[in-house]
Amino acid sequence: MNSSALTVLFAIALMASLLVKFWLATRQMRHVAAHRDSVPAAFSQTITLAAHQKAADYTLAKTRFGLLSMAFGAAVLIGWTLLGGLDALNGVVRDAIQPRWGGMAYQLALLGAFALIGGALELPFDLYSTFRIEQRFGFNRMTWKLYLADMAKGLAIGVLIGAPIAALILWIMGAAGGLWWLWAWGAWMAFNLLILVLYPTLIAPLFNKFEPLADESLKARVQALMARCGFAAKGLFVMDGSKRSAHANAYFTGLGTAKRVVFFDTLLNKLTPGEVEAVLAHELGHFKHKHVVKRMALTFAISLAGFALLGWLSGQAWFYTAFGVQPSMAAPNDALALLLFLLVVPVFAFFVSPLFALLSRRHEFQADAYACAQASGRDLAAALLKLHEDNASTLTPDPVYVRFYYSHPPASERLAALPVSTSHQAG
Repeated sequence: MNSSALTVLFAIALMASLLVKFWLATRQMRHVAAHRDSVPAAFSQTITLAAHQKAADYTLAKTRFGLLSMAFGAAVLIGWTLLGGLDALNGVVRDAIQPRWGGMAYQLALLGAFALIGGALELPFDLYSTFRIEQRFGFNRMTWKLYLADMAKGLAIGVLIGAPIAALILWIMGAAGGLWWLWAWGAWMAFNLLILVLYPTLIAPLFNKFEPLADESLKARVQALMARCGFAAKGLFVMDGSKRSAHANAYFTGLGTAKRVVFFDTLLNKLTPGEVEAVLAHELGHFKHKHVVKRMALTFAISLAGFALLGWLSGQAWFYTAFGVQPSMAAPNDALALLLFLLVVPVFAFFVSPLFALLSRRHEFQADAYACAQASGRDLAAALLKLHEDNASTLTPDPVYVRFYYSHPPASERLAALPVSTSHQAG
């Protein structure tokens, strides 16, 4: 392939992805708006019209804002690539750093400069989403002080953790020969597994407080559930999620013996003990069906393919020139290849994303069925309804939009599939 052909292919893929995204978003908005004024019959006894309309308005606001973010993101991508932005940044950083500090310092500086500029460009959108959209619908509880503190912590962690792994990958790219991509993939996977182990005890507490679950009755109920499911965890914790958002959640974190069960305080405040048990049983269903292991294996396989592709592309001059970048003859191009790859590949990967969404929805159905066998199906149904209402999730999404984007089944399909009549009645 020559550079001109790749440029044309990239432009076609980018335009096609934008058209599909716009088409899907407009379908979603029309469908949600058309059903805004009446609660679906299946939910008429459990969801109020006011709650239904709030969910519709929240969905419309987020989707409209998503269109603006999409257009801006596409413009930035074109600026970095076809309009020569990355080449210009590379030239400035290379000339300023490489002669004095060497190739590794130059490459790390290029990655850092790109990340800082990208973060600055995305900051206004994140601020508007947090302090306007989430605030308008009563979800945001972030203060400016907390927002800035989170930003500072995130930047520090990015430097302390991101810089070393980036340096290691870049060193492998330059020193490990033709199969560098295989060694780099191994290093990247080892890093991700290490983060899974360290995150619960070292990173997450920097942002939130985690206290042992104090409700002894609920604790006993949860432990009994985990015992009959054959699941062991290092502890049951409550996280102060309410200091940032009114959204509720529960999750597992960690790997191996470091696994923890974490409940948002907002979740415990809104669900009954039986409903909490059912939600946890759903999460246990993912482990029982080995969804976590399967997803990790899939991630490992895709990342291996990605590193192999990068290994080939990084040695092709046309890969650089197709996107307006002139590779250097006097300095290493590894960081440049890595950035180009991360910019370009998502454009093509967009078209296979519905397959991953489909797989995720199937996993959710399986986890729901497991939860109904181990806990109360009626409690799970009640919990799902409360969480849908609490998170202002629309009950009337566009079916095509769902098939393309949704990682979880819409409420109507999910509740209809629950085997409530044969569910185990916990307690």
